[in-house]
Amino acid sequence: MEAPVPPSGVSLLVVLALCAVHLFAGRLRFLESTPRSVWLSFAGGVSVAYIFVHVLPDLSEAQEVVQSSVGEVLGFVEHHVYLVALLGLSAFYGLERAARKSRRSNLQDGGEDVTSARVFWLHIVSFALYNALIGYLLLEREELRSLLVFALAMALHFVISDFALHEHHKDTYRRTGRWILAAAIFLGWLVGRTTRIDEAVVGVLFAFLAGGVMLNVLKEELPEERESRFWAFAAGAGGYAALLMAL
Repeated sequence: MEAPVPPSGVSLLVVLALCAVHLFAGRLRFLESTPRSVWLSFAGGVSVAYIFVHVLPDLSEAQEVVQSSVGEVLGFVEHHVYLVALLGLSAFYGLERAARKSRRSNLQDGGEDVTSARVFWLHIVSFALYNALIGYLLLEREELRSLLVFALAMALHFVISDFALHEHHKDTYRRTGRWILAAAIFLGWLVGRTTRIDEAVVGVLFAFLAGGVMLNVLKEELPEERESRFWAFAAGAGGYAALLMAL
């Protein structure tokens, strides 16, 4: 996965654009609808296509790197990075369950349909680390085209995440959470500009990100109450997959 670092000016513009997604996605009020907005379903399809067409093949390469680095220590585990991807999916599933449980508990106690402060900070800190990882991995793209493909998929993914987090945490997310998540992307990028992390560690982090993205997209599309638009999801997945294969 070792590759030339894209020009700092270009990667900086990309990371600032991703930060802006978190800061301004909440203003896209037309996306707040039931049945689910076709644009959110389309964005979900794009994110999933990126995972299956671009990320999963990269995990195979990361597996080789990790295997050669930790083979002596963890030789009994045959597929290290795939287990890490499963861990990423499971971790964010746990966060989602905690948020929903907290909202139900508050409603039962006569409060608002919002998470507790403890769950809010657990959610935000976890997503801040997640965003920082994305900011760092921007600098792992092999060329400008790869950087832009990754950035587009992550930008649409951030729109989905932003609406989900606002649904759970309401005004607390708008006032505080979105700023922390935007700053985390920039900080991750800054770490990538100043520090070189071992290639095997990057492979493991990349795998965790893949599992997290997969869960965070599918949890928004699959619940029946979302009334998601299958045709929009399929169009996003099919169209972006075709674009990735053509590049």
